[in-house]
Amino acid sequence: MKKSALVLCAVAAVTATLATAVPPASGAQAERGPLVWEECATKSRPTLQCASLKVPLDHQAPRGRQITLALSRVPHTAKTSQGPLLVNPGGPGGSGLSMAGFVAKSLPEKTAAQYDIVGFDPRGVGRSRPALNCRPGHFDPVRPASVPATAALERENLRRARAFATACGEKYGDVLPFIDSVSAAQDMDAIRAALGAERINFFGYSYGTYLGALYARLHPHRVRRMALDSLVDPTGVWDDDNLSQDRAFDDRHKAFMAWVARHDATYGLGKDAGGVGAKWYAMREALAEKPAGKKVGAAELEDTFLPGAYFNGYWPRLAAAFAAYVNDGDSTPLVAAYDTFGAVDAAGENGYSVYSAVQCRDAQWPRDWRTWRADNDRMHRKAPFTTWNNAWYNAPCAFWPTHHLSPPDVANTELPPVLLFQGTDDPATPYHGAVNLHHKLRGSRLVIEQGGGNHGVTLSGNTCLDRHLAVYLTDGKVPTGDGEVAAVCEARPDPEPQPAKNARPRALSHPWSTMGT
Repeated sequence: MKKSALVLCAVAAVTATLATAVPPASGAQAERGPLVWEECATKSRPTLQCASLKVPLDHQAPRGRQITLALSRVPHTAKTSQGPLLVNPGGPGGSGLSMAGFVAKSLPEKTAAQYDIVGFDPRGVGRSRPALNCRPGHFDPVRPASVPATAALERENLRRARAFATACGEKYGDVLPFIDSVSAAQDMDAIRAALGAERINFFGYSYGTYLGALYARLHPHRVRRMALDSLVDPTGVWDDDNLSQDRAFDDRHKAFMAWVARHDATYGLGKDAGGVGAKWYAMREALAEKPAGKKVGAAELEDTFLPGAYFNGYWPRLAAAFAAYVNDGDSTPLVAAYDTFGAVDAAGENGYSVYSAVQCRDAQWPRDWRTWRADNDRMHRKAPFTTWNNAWYNAPCAFWPTHHLSPPDVANTELPPVLLFQGTDDPATPYHGAVNLHHKLRGSRLVIEQGGGNHGVTLSGNTCLDRHLAVYLTDGKVPTGDGEVAAVCEARPDPEPQPAKNARPRALSHPWSTMGT
């Protein structure tokens, strides 16, 4: 799923950083036919293999220009194989190379041993070639404040959005018409064919759930099993989905402010959630006037705190940085938090470039800026946390140099049972979208994490959810509960507060749980 504001870039950066542990294949590029796998083992992934695959840039012209996809694999070790399990971490723009090793390690050993677990960098991403980076330095601090309180701020943010779109067109005009979700789904079928498999299994997070649903729509009889976690609303691709996120992210930010208020003894920001929230917005206004460390202005503050909406394990460190700035006038922890959660490196720039290329190409966006202004002004009044940051993140689509496509209807009556997972309070993929996808996939089963506000809920410590996933992948069995929801798992508790000197984020079980879509 798209990552509102800079969280996609932060996550793409994290996944790409992990993927650097996956050495590139030493020149093996499989043409049509079996892939050539080479050892690229690491200390933590001793059986990891790498390969590359050439696919058509334009699947309507299969003998035309070819591009290269980077793949990774943890091969099965059981006597009997259940075939390939393709995995995708979301985005669009997320690198999937490291996800094969993560899934192989996180699933029960008996389950993982039955699959060839295959990760891949989608077209344009990471080690696939060409890899996009439209405008290096686009997110360098300090950017103009997101909320267009003055006409000058609005003009400057518009200039940046237009410059990004123009740069993409100038550098990648020949490939942008083919960086889209349908093309990526067709790439998955090319991977299936190169693996020599009649059918594939698929496990995807966030935007990966939309990619999986598209693949299933295009190739329903090629799907053996499919598990989807944190579900994109296929009826809102992509403008409506972003506006829906804005409200949900604001609710999640309020939940964080309430958590800080409950732990006033640690953070000293007050016992009233509304009052704590007011101090956060006052901090944003102050940073718009005087950026912390000449690095963290209002926009960068939003970038820093948005990952906390994806994963509550970050709350103690974010709260400590907030308290140090407000109570002690100490901006050092805030700058350090920005460096950890909000700063964008080259991998993040690549992720954002692909994000923009896919989102702007997949569907129609308003071309009249007055429509954007009206929609986001209206939403900002209800949800001021990150509405305008998200708007500027997506604003290049108002000026995108390619014609838009029309999103396919992913409705499907031809699939085996698909297993769906969703946190009820997930802000990145709000719950109503999960219900919409569930209704589109006949025979699917929806498992919810009741009260869960994190994004990417399986393989992150909830044993109830993980049990349903393991049973499904092992035996194909799905929960049979009556009603719209087939099974309910309770969310894990929020983290305990930590004093500022000890406030370090709880380790993520997987990097895409904070991300990006």
